Amino acid sequence: MTQKIALVTGASSGIGEASARQLRKAGFVVYAAARRVDRMAALRTSGVHTIALDVTDAGSATEAVSSIVDAEGRIDVLLNNAGYGSYGAVEEVPLEEAQAQLDVNVLGLARMAQLVLPHMRAQGGGRILNVSSMGGRFATPMGAWYHASKFAVEGLSDAMRLELAPFGIDVVLIEPGSIRTEWGVIAASNLLEISGDGPYARQAAAMAATLGGSSQPTARMASAPDVVARAVVKAATAKRPRTRYLPGFGALPLTFLRRVLPDRAFDALIARATGV
Repeated sequence: MTQKIALVTGASSGIGEASARQLRKAGFVVYAAARRVDRMAALRTSGVHTIALDVTDAGSATEAVSSIVDAEGRIDVLLNNAGYGSYGAVEEVPLEEAQAQLDVNVLGLARMAQLVLPHMRAQGGGRILNVSSMGGRFATPMGAWYHASKFAVEGLSDAMRLELAPFGIDVVLIEPGSIRTEWGVIAASNLLEISGDGPYARQAAAMAATLGGSSQPTARMASAPDVVARAVVKAATAKRPRTRYLPGFGALPLTFLRRVLPDRAFDALIARATGV
């Protein structure tokens, strides 16, 4: 059997980089994609193909997928990992920034799916793994637009799973918990820039400490990106993958509590955990 082909978006760091490495070790031919190809030099040295990709640019996305199909003849797995966290009080976040958040986290993901699906249908199957978050199941203060994007990814993925099942295409959600990556540091910095002064300053400072890892529980207990990457490999290789994987610190217990607790009780839990 020929090697399967995997495309990983947002592969220049964190979960994407770790997943590209783990998929390569699992026997896939891996194409790691990101806006900055120079940040993927180590992946290229390890045998991973690296290509430029901006998921918000239709031309860039089309070129990336076409180059893989031209070279390999197929794409078996798409890992939609590209994304970022836009944080700030809803009152203060410019709607242009909200649009940018949705463009990357939701529409960029959908664009990549639209481009690979004709090839997956033609080849008789495939697998789309969408990286959501435990933050696609519940919300925290100051993260409304990020959570809105991940809630959207959840609904989009559920609908796609139903639509694509007749074609032998699996759609899987990866919902990480707290992970040690630069993502949190960047999100915290943006949060303080938007809401660090004014009426939401206290909440912003508390959430920035949580996101940036300066709060002790977050810094001590957050999982490594490899924890998520191992779940990605399981989802990519299982004969019948689960519809959702919840790797990383806090993902399973917090999503369970969200299901069983009344809204205000869960609100109190989140407020206490984040210090707001």
